Amino acid sequence: MLTHVAAAVGVLGLLTVVPGPDMAVVTRRALSAGPADALRTVGGIASGLLVWGALTMAGLAASPSTYLTVKLLGAGFLVFLGAQALWQNRPAAPAIATRPGSTGARPTGSPWRTGLVSNVLNPKIAVFYTGLLPTLAPPRLPATLAMTLLVVLHAALTLAWMGSYVFLLSKGERTLEKPRIRRAPGRTTGVVLIGFGLAVATASV
Repeated sequence: MLTHVAAAVGVLGLLTVVPGPDMAVVTRRALSAGPADALRTVGGIASGLLVWGALTMAGLAASPSTYLTVKLLGAGFLVFLGAQALWQNRPAAPAIATRPGSTGARPTGSPWRTGLVSNVLNPKIAVFYTGLLPTLAPPRLPATLAMTLLVVLHAALTLAWMGSYVFLLSKGERTLEKPRIRRAPGRTTGVVLIGFGLAVATASV
């Protein structure tokens, strides 16, 4: 069983470290509002994994209509966040008092809720959890216990990886003191979020 769990952790680890919309959302929060907000966003993302785990164990099937709904809502949410980042970091934007070392205007809304929504509306997570994750469950464990173990492991890996990423970003804060320099990463993150949104909208299963 340990071999099976180790293989599952390897797959979950790869899924966690591959850059995607969640990382872009965390990057935006880290650059604009600082590590504390970014870590709350990471907590929301991990909570989203728990939501998908619960839905999968409840028997949710990744039907074409469910996938399409999640895909379009997720794409729209990412494009909205990207457009908001571009607007707040536009060259003519008035200076807004933010925390020292932050980039551009502070994002609005709860960081935890932002992370949760971005993950729940991520169609790739929906497909992975309802399709592939059950096949990774250790066969010697009861189905519910096995799925719970995998979901908790994935959430823990996400917290560890994203938390380390936020820590690394926070180390570069002192290079972002001038307003012009602060806005550049915010605009880049906005473009990346819009790009992810368009990629999600045009992706197939």
